[in-house]
Amino acid sequence: MTSTETIRTETRSPWPALWALVIGFFMLLVDTTIVSVANPAIKAALDPATNNLDNVVWVTSAYLLAYAVPLLITGRLGDRFGPKNIYLIGLAVFTLASLWCGLSTTLEGLIAARAAQGLGAAFMTPQTMAVITRTFPPQRRGAAMGLWGATAGVATLVGPLLGGVLVDAFGWEAIFFVNIPVGIVGFVLAWILVPKLETHPHRFDLVGVVLSAVALFLIVFGLQEGEAYDWGTIAGPITVWGLIVAGVIVLALFIAQQAMTKSEPLVPLALFRDRNFSGANAAIAVVGFAVTGMSLPFMFFLQLARGLTPTEAALLMIPMAVLSGVLAPAAGKLLDRIDPRWILIPGLLCVAGGQLWNAALMNMDTPTWMFLLPSAVLGIGNAGMWGPLATTATRNLPPRQAGAGAGIYNTTRTIGSVVGSAAIAAFMQSRLEANLPGLAEAPAGLAGGGEMPPQIAEGFSAGMAQAMLLPACVLGIALIAALFLGRHRAEEAPSR
Repeated sequence: MTSTETIRTETRSPWPALWALVIGFFMLLVDTTIVSVANPAIKAALDPATNNLDNVVWVTSAYLLAYAVPLLITGRLGDRFGPKNIYLIGLAVFTLASLWCGLSTTLEGLIAARAAQGLGAAFMTPQTMAVITRTFPPQRRGAAMGLWGATAGVATLVGPLLGGVLVDAFGWEAIFFVNIPVGIVGFVLAWILVPKLETHPHRFDLVGVVLSAVALFLIVFGLQEGEAYDWGTIAGPITVWGLIVAGVIVLALFIAQQAMTKSEPLVPLALFRDRNFSGANAAIAVVGFAVTGMSLPFMFFLQLARGLTPTEAALLMIPMAVLSGVLAPAAGKLLDRIDPRWILIPGLLCVAGGQLWNAALMNMDTPTWMFLLPSAVLGIGNAGMWGPLATTATRNLPPRQAGAGAGIYNTTRTIGSVVGSAAIAAFMQSRLEANLPGLAEAPAGLAGGGEMPPQIAEGFSAGMAQAMLLPACVLGIALIAALFLGRHRAEEAPSR
């Protein structure tokens, strides 16, 4: 932290600014999950003439692509032009794009509006972590990251519940219109409360910008659309695996170019010499994979096999959302006094245990209320997972590199989520084929609303339960990464 920022922190509490940023951050994270509940209604309203589900999947894919690809660049923009300015630009774009989404009358228009939303979200996300890193001293940063972690954890859980309620009550447009008043309030509060921090001159690595954007686009597009094209040909000689391999090659070129560049690199590879930054990035990629991967088979089981409505299914996640929101700030305060691993490792074990417990209960005989129990365990685990990882990743970042570090961290998390989404979709399909051979020829085999025939429901439930094992087992990688994180000794608060 520079001397100017230190003086500003001492004379002005950073907490009001953080709360102002949390409003917008919560809104954009909710938007990453809320649309999944509304997809059937969007399909019926904007694409009723076809039986192809791939078209409506682009409502989510366009958002994720526009969100993930620019994150490395937007983090650095915050360092150069100030995190407050870039955050406000992103929030304005996101809010206006939400209005565009709600007013869309064609599927193509909605997809374009969702891409604009994703771009706005990419401008906002790195700035929240950068402001925390630059305004909170290390000995108080754990509590701030606890709030950030609570926001991230609760938002991903609130999205499906809020989406179900809004769609059932007002229609699919409401999930976008609700962002407008929240965005306006968040913009005004951020304008008033977030301080203008000192900017740092940067030379933008244009070659790195192009290489990183192309690499991330190819990888994310291939993973997102792989299932839609049955992991085969997209057009002519272009295949899904060809795109992914090309993306990996371009990514390797990008890393080599970053290592050899004489100017200031887009990704300062020196940051990865800090084993806490490297380990936290590895762990957050796995966490993104696991959190995204667990919700899809669970929601399919509840809604298709058990016949619950979207709102009823989402209500089972209330213990997870409540406990995560209540416990995460308390865990954050502990982070300022103890080694984060004492919270992180039990948190990861609780999340993996909750997923395994859900998998064991996923059959047609389990009383519905029983799913509230693993939901509570998952909530406790989420409270001990997000904040410690963010705190560990950012604790040693110099202010000059706060935006770059935050951009790398959020890019890693987003890519993990995309990989988790693609992997769980493929694994679910393989488990269904193993448990229900010939399902494709069965009439009305996957109708919702409790209409699924019992002989199909049993096999379907078994397939979804087996799919739940994938994210639970993958969390073992995050546990290994957590064990190798460096020791942390709490710093004494400076005397006034």
